[in-house]
Amino acid sequence: MQIEKFGTYVRLFALFSLLWGLCASGVSPVEAEPPAAKGKKTATRGDLEMVERLLAARKEYQATLEALRAYYIGSGDMERARWAEEELIQYHRINKYPFRLELVVPPPTLQGNYNIPEANELYRQAMKYKDHGYGQDFNDNQHRAELLFQQLLTNYPQSDKISDTAYQLGDIYENKPFRQYDHAAIYFERCFQWNPKTHFDARLRAARLYERYQSERGHALEIYREIITHETDPKRVEEAQRKVTELSKKK
Repeated sequence: MQIEKFGTYVRLFALFSLLWGLCASGVSPVEAEPPAAKGKKTATRGDLEMVERLLAARKEYQATLEALRAYYIGSGDMERARWAEEELIQYHRINKYPFRLELVVPPPTLQGNYNIPEANELYRQAMKYKDHGYGQDFNDNQHRAELLFQQLLTNYPQSDKISDTAYQLGDIYENKPFRQYDHAAIYFERCFQWNPKTHFDARLRAARLYERYQSERGHALEIYREIITHETDPKRVEEAQRKVTELSKKK
């Protein structure tokens, strides 16, 4: 009986802890500020503490389910182990929004100077999942790839794979099942910030996103100009030159 109750507590822990924190600070979820208008920065909103608690609750919820699954496997209770595993799968399928990018995206100052075999293996595993499958299998594989790429950045921030990893994350976040364009744009930026000589079209894809979805034409213009001065691919340079002309007229 106690074990069954504990399973219920685990499932509700993250939500209760977050809501309790909001109430304790005098902020009601229904009274929270509405989302900022598209394309506007949100760095001055009073949401920082709430988002930090949300991220901590997510991490604790996942870790508790993983520990519970391991406990049941160790004790031979495969039925409850399956429950925990199924709940973990559903948790990972949720489209979790970043809310504050500076809290979830590594800084542009990382330097990936080392060939680390463990990081290389994580990258290889992630690429086995990325863009493979159909329907729900495709979506699940994108989530699996995302988790592995994020694990690489967390565990091996000095790996020479971080730039390529940032590009792959940008591609994942731009497309289904995520469609998180601000998240994608900043990872494309990290790709060429961490490796200015990257062979990927990260600058072009970042500029397109800032222009089309984030309404940050000034920043897009800066990146288009950087393409002209840093890249040699004729098609990329041609598009960048055309965009510089168009956006300069709109200023």
